[in-house]
Amino acid sequence: MNRPPASGPPRQQLPVLVRDNRRIAPATLQPGNPDRTTTERETEPGKESTALGTVPAEAGRDARLETQLAERTADLQRLKAEYDNYRKRVQRDRLAVREIAVANVLAGLLPVLDAIDQARNHGAVTGGLKAVAEALESRLGALGLETVGTPGAPFDPTRHEAVTHEVSDTVDRPTCTTLLRRGYRVGRQLLRPAQVAVTEPKEPATRP
Repeated sequence: MNRPPASGPPRQQLPVLVRDNRRIAPATLQPGNPDRTTTERETEPGKESTALGTVPAEAGRDARLETQLAERTADLQRLKAEYDNYRKRVQRDRLAVREIAVANVLAGLLPVLDAIDQARNHGAVTGGLKAVAEALESRLGALGLETVGTPGAPFDPTRHEAVTHEVSDTVDRPTCTTLLRRGYRVGRQLLRPAQVAVTEPKEPATRP
């Protein structure tokens, strides 16, 4: 005896899923979305899917922020180094300009000092003139002015100008025996060489 067909809608045959050459059992369709199945694992919010599973998205953002921070730090360090070099260069330029300006002023006052030396040699620097001369020389010394040339000092062609020359057996090397005019310098800059009389030793007699 044949049984009558069961009442109700026909049963839907679900397709068999094949992934990576593997057979996967039919999946139950999700309600309201027939294109997705419950066998497909959904990525949770706030995570990124990778080959090893899900990784929080914050990790990727932190890595990018650390890279940007390292780049900005390197830029800041480079900018600071450039500023330090600029500041040092400006400081050197200021000192050089100051030394040149002071040297020019002192060089213009050398004739005044020569006149004071001549008056002192004649015994005319006395009283008020002596006080003025000493004050002037003291202030110029505070600006870095130094005298060059001392009787009895070894002759140095970079600081002395030989005006007269003689030979004597009383010296064993070229010597400044007489100071004819003072020389002056400021720092390492020579404003004027000293004029001196130079005495050299006699050459030993050659044997026949």
